[in-house]
Amino acid sequence: MNDPFTRQVQDFTRQAQEMFTAGKDAKVPENISAFAEDAIAKSRDAYHKFAALAKDNAKVAEEVMLTTQAGAKSIGEKIVANTFANTEAAFEAAQAMARARTFPEIARLHANFWQQQFAVVGSQSKELFELSSKVTKQALETVGSATTKSFEQMKNAS
Repeated sequence: MNDPFTRQVQDFTRQAQEMFTAGKDAKVPENISAFAEDAIAKSRDAYHKFAALAKDNAKVAEEVMLTTQAGAKSIGEKIVANTFANTEAAFEAAQAMARARTFPEIARLHANFWQQQFAVVGSQSKELFELSSKVTKQALETVGSATTKSFEQMKNAS
């Protein structure tokens, strides 16, 4: 048991015991305890405020995503409905032209179809633009109110 490592461990153990014995009656000053407790309480309070803020911001992000998703769905449904209506109109016109008996009648049906289709497409474009504007406005309002709310919460949390 005289190897150098064992002696070092024994010396270290003895020194540690002496330090603990000397310090067992030492007391932490009250002002340091009070400072530590106050710092912990303030840190915990700040953590809870910022955790609540983070949860609120996650809800806001979800709200924005749901708003934009619903808007994109509405726009997609409108485009599909327009495409379906335009395709049906094209088939109806093609069928009417197939039944025509003369070339002038085919030309008249063809001209009528395109005249009507230009009016329909113009109306559809206007509706789609209005829907897109509405969706964009809703999304921006959601983002704007969320941003304002976030800044207010951060200001109040500080």
